[in-house]
Amino acid sequence: MKRNKMERNNRKADALVVGETLGLELEMGVVDKKNGESRCVTDAYFARLADIKRQRGEDVERETLEDPDSRTARTVNLSSPLGDSGLDNGFNLLETSFSPVREDEGGLDVLAARVHQELRDVLAALAADGLTLLNASEHPAHAPDLAWYRQAKVPRPIYRDWLEYRQWQHFIGMDAKAQNGPCVSIDIHHAARALNVTLALAPAFIALFANSPLAAGKETGLKEHRLTLWEAMFAKARFPGDLRLCRLPARPFEELGDYFRWMFGAGTVSQAMPLASDGRPEAKKGYKSAPAFFLEGDPALETFLHSASWAGWRGDRSRLVDILPHSAHFVHAQFAHFLDARWRYTLDTLPDLGALLAAWQEPGGIEDLFSRHGVKGYIEVRAPGSVLPDFSLMEEAGPAVAATTPLSAAALQLGLLRNLARAEALVQSRGWNNLRALRPRAIQFALEDDEVAALAADTLAVARAGLDAKEARWLAYADYALKTRRTAADRMLCLWRKHASLEKLAAQRAIRLPESNFFAKGHPQNANIKRDDERGALPFH
Repeated sequence: MKRNKMERNNRKADALVVGETLGLELEMGVVDKKNGESRCVTDAYFARLADIKRQRGEDVERETLEDPDSRTARTVNLSSPLGDSGLDNGFNLLETSFSPVREDEGGLDVLAARVHQELRDVLAALAADGLTLLNASEHPAHAPDLAWYRQAKVPRPIYRDWLEYRQWQHFIGMDAKAQNGPCVSIDIHHAARALNVTLALAPAFIALFANSPLAAGKETGLKEHRLTLWEAMFAKARFPGDLRLCRLPARPFEELGDYFRWMFGAGTVSQAMPLASDGRPEAKKGYKSAPAFFLEGDPALETFLHSASWAGWRGDRSRLVDILPHSAHFVHAQFAHFLDARWRYTLDTLPDLGALLAAWQEPGGIEDLFSRHGVKGYIEVRAPGSVLPDFSLMEEAGPAVAATTPLSAAALQLGLLRNLARAEALVQSRGWNNLRALRPRAIQFALEDDEVAALAADTLAVARAGLDAKEARWLAYADYALKTRRTAADRMLCLWRKHASLEKLAAQRAIRLPESNFFAKGHPQNANIKRDDERGALPFH
């Protein structure tokens, strides 16, 4: 039976709980200190990083994967109480997933201190191999191909499926395409609202944190070329639904059931699933690393879940097995789209599959069911490019602004969700489809586009109203970019046009951190920001 209108309206009045925990997924491109060329880390890097952390008293565990080409185990991650220091798709692209920080533990300030500590650790571990990090959301000169892909890719089982079976051009992303992904918790009854706002306002995030105007040593004509990845990767995909799942739908999601129907329903094909020896989904490993099975006949996940059982091939295609659908398959597949934001979650206990399928048919049913099973969820933001402090930014804007770069997108997201009703009003005033059309302009022009800049200004204003003064100081980099209308991409273009040299560009764009006691001192908000009419006086490189 459908939930009546009054019950649905009452749900909208539930208390909004945002930002009880804050996390961050930070990606960082590795380069040679001498010439700026993309480089891969080895087990020796992870050994040094582990030593640094253990000397500080952290308990560190090493995770390895077997490389089927070399038949050797390779380190892919170090896990500690403060997070996972690992890799994204390649050994040339580091990714640190920071453990959530509670608001009552210090929120943004504590997360920022951990981020800067991690950057110091990573730089120290890289230095012995003559490597460093480049402030770029895509390597400016590397041209990925299949040979480099085989050399650099992390040997995760799911990548074989993506490349060989689904026919994704996965190698296109092997030039260190790096994002800065804030993760802000929100109660489940407002999750769909928060997701819609984040997706609609993505052009503001894209523009403020644009940092990839170059590719393969050439100007692309785009300020954030990184975000052309998805369309290119899925352009020749075996299943048309894969391309659809990287494009914003024509209307916002009504509730989470609607969101999951879009992701798992008609016109989509289920991703490979982890499989344990007892036939249930493998719970101990992430979706990229666990042994997998593939559903015969390529059904949608929704179709599979409604079946009594389904034939599936083991990951090596050597044996056909009978798979019983389970609610864990639904939970596992939450990653299966590539929009600018996702709702991610864990459950304390798994619901019965029949109860899950019944709840899925009810408006608000997923929210109610998951609440009874101890759901913890957050919005994972994927639109902002990775922007980190470097030599050129420290010179131009000073350490007060540069130090806020890793946390600026997180502060923006936190403020928006804390001020959710006003953020929704902003989306409504602009119009969903108008914002949808603004995204490619943000990718191409960033803050040079007047309408994109106006949206960024309004988005920042809404976010600032959702933060206290101490939290709002972390918006300093976003404020600087907007007030000068000069992004990390613009600074990179200036360097490239002056030198046309990767070596000289990298010398200015190598990561440079503020002094270690910077956070103890505090710092003024908006230091060194010039008004837009003063941009000509900035020290352009």
